[in-house]
Amino acid sequence: MAFSFFNTLGRSLQPFIPIEEGKVGFYGCGPTVYNYAHIGNLRAYVTHDILVRALRRAGYRVTHVMNITDVGHLSGDTDTGEDKMVKSAEERGKTVLEIAQFYTEAFFRDTERLNILRPTIVCKATEHIDDMIRLIQRIEARGYTYQAGGNLYFDITKFPSYGELAQLRIEDLKAGARIDVDPNKKNPYDFALWFTRSKFSNQALVWDSPWGRGYPGWHIECSAMSMKYLGEQFDIHAGGIDHIPIHHTNEIAQSEAATGKKWVNYWIHNEFLVMDKGKMSKSSGNFLTLQSLIDQGFHPLDYRYLLLGSHYRSQLQFSFEALEGARNSRRTLVERLQNVASAAHSLPPAGTVSPSDLGEEARSALERFNTAIETDLSTPRALAELWGLLRNPAIPPEEVLVVVFDMDQVLGLGLYEAVTAQPLPEAIDPEFQKEIEALIEERSKAKKEKNFQRADEIRAYLKERGIILEDTPQGTRWKKVSL
Repeated sequence: MAFSFFNTLGRSLQPFIPIEEGKVGFYGCGPTVYNYAHIGNLRAYVTHDILVRALRRAGYRVTHVMNITDVGHLSGDTDTGEDKMVKSAEERGKTVLEIAQFYTEAFFRDTERLNILRPTIVCKATEHIDDMIRLIQRIEARGYTYQAGGNLYFDITKFPSYGELAQLRIEDLKAGARIDVDPNKKNPYDFALWFTRSKFSNQALVWDSPWGRGYPGWHIECSAMSMKYLGEQFDIHAGGIDHIPIHHTNEIAQSEAATGKKWVNYWIHNEFLVMDKGKMSKSSGNFLTLQSLIDQGFHPLDYRYLLLGSHYRSQLQFSFEALEGARNSRRTLVERLQNVASAAHSLPPAGTVSPSDLGEEARSALERFNTAIETDLSTPRALAELWGLLRNPAIPPEEVLVVVFDMDQVLGLGLYEAVTAQPLPEAIDPEFQKEIEALIEERSKAKKEKNFQRADEIRAYLKERGIILEDTPQGTRWKKVSL
């Protein structure tokens, strides 16, 4: 597969060429574990999962690294506000590490329920302080830092390409600055690499360093840990669009200042999930957790299906009506697959299919699906191709199943498990299946003509033969049940 991704660095669709053939180094920004992840946060991790699944299905050996921020993330990205971890610990009467462990476990429970593959490497900030200190020393040795008020800052004016990712110019940042929130900074957009006690007198976690006893700035952890596990240059870095102007911009500056070379080749950012009141966020209290959806009767994969129906770079308006639609579509998808499985001579295993083993119709559907995925992970188009495959009567059921299970290696909807989780209905004779479709068409016509007696007769006749009809906005669907 020839992938192309929309690279935020350059704002264009670019062909994907890995640094090392056949391998991909991928770093995705992980959670700050001071509270439960909300469903807006989880959209990013579903996006990362689709990316990893697609690359691996195409044969790449992907090393996926994710950080766990358990120290140093302030409530403001520009070195302002309280430490989120400390604040949460104080509110709950727990230690910072207890809070971090609790919400880390909660995060991975959510990702597991969403069928998100666990990253190759999960790294905690608190376990990589020495790596951060060594990286800061490299930045300092190259002349990009200054000390003030006990803290060590990165001087953005020493890095000429600062703001390139966000398409900002240093001159504009200086001109636009109105309030210097930290009087120690030479420039409001300079950022802290290391805080000492001058920042918080009651900081819970502190370490010895060449600049005094303190703790690292938030941005340095991603640079240090990604380089530790992926090297000084790697292929893809991903996160939410909110990371572009500050966090990812600062990561690039400090990383390239340390090494003197380009750090990351492709930047992939997902858009927000929004509610009626705007962007979902913990600070505003305007958020829903995955568990809250489950408590209202939804399956976690209903939410995953909802996300797949929108391109990751498009803002997605969340509503329970939309989630209900996703649930109905996913249920219909599983029921149709069960009907297809009942008509197949055998159930093929889940796995990658060779196009040469398929007929022309199935092969074409698979090729269109692949094109959708390899073109900036277009999951809406990919879903449409899956549905088109199911609706094509010219494709043998065995081929439908093998292609769907192959597609689901990327979509991650657990379709093979859904089909095999319960005994399949008895196989339906092809002639009887034609009769069912003909009767459904006759019933639809009878209803339009207000001949409800005939419509009821058809429903009753099919029910006696183990076929249940359900009328939906998308039309009448049917499933076989045991008599």
